[in-house]
Amino acid sequence: MAAEPAYACDSEFLKLLTRRGDVDLTILALELARDAYPGLDFRPVLDWLDCCASQLSSSIVRSHGEPESLQLLSECLAERHKIFGDDECFERADSSYLHRVIETGRGLPITLSVLYMAVAQRVGIDLRGVSAPKHFLTRYESVGGTLFVDAFSRGRVLSRNECSRWLSQSVGLKRSDLRVALKPVGPRAIVIRMLNNLKVLYARQSNWTAAWMVQHRLTALQPASYQERRDLALISLHANRPGHALDLLRSCLRNCPNDEKASLEHHLQEASTQICRWN
Repeated sequence: MAAEPAYACDSEFLKLLTRRGDVDLTILALELARDAYPGLDFRPVLDWLDCCASQLSSSIVRSHGEPESLQLLSECLAERHKIFGDDECFERADSSYLHRVIETGRGLPITLSVLYMAVAQRVGIDLRGVSAPKHFLTRYESVGGTLFVDAFSRGRVLSRNECSRWLSQSVGLKRSDLRVALKPVGPRAIVIRMLNNLKVLYARQSNWTAAWMVQHRLTALQPASYQERRDLALISLHANRPGHALDLLRSCLRNCPNDEKASLEHHLQEASTQICRWN
């Protein structure tokens, strides 16, 4: 049985685990991608981001205000480099991995937003992530009010009213819930959402080895969460890690909801049976 990941090489993920605030989200996104692409070289991605910033910097200096600067950012990534989203992105794990988004030109809203934030940071634009329901965005505090960038939709720039109206119509979000939904979020919330996207996709594809890597990170970030420990137990069972599943299931049974007890006991027996087969 393979050893559990210790994340010794994941400096930015370790910062999240210790709740440090100085997290480099770009490097962290690449650390997640390295789970699927062992040996991934970060340098080409960082060089590409620096190149984009170099292409943008002179135009940003000459721009007439903050809305135009955001539009220039969008034009660089969506028009010049042809990076945006489409419906097929939601069925591909590569849409969650930063280096593959750059290579293929397609990504999920959250990964595209991470890419936009990385380039924006290099040209002095302070974009922040917004974990809106079903559709991640970024926001910028301009002199004239908050602006939002929808990286998935070719980097369109929206005012607060336009964004609120769109979210109300597209995801059924009540106006009373918009204030919370449009607040900026930090790297921890962003990474958890990225991992949950991958977890759902890998489980749907029955790629349990990859799902286990993702779920192990989610559980490490939220060790007190019963739901995450339960999911790690079940995914461990699917991923042929019955010993790991057995310990987790025993722990979960001590404080599980009554309506889950029978199911967990069944899985516990299944894990025990698998171990007996090996012995």
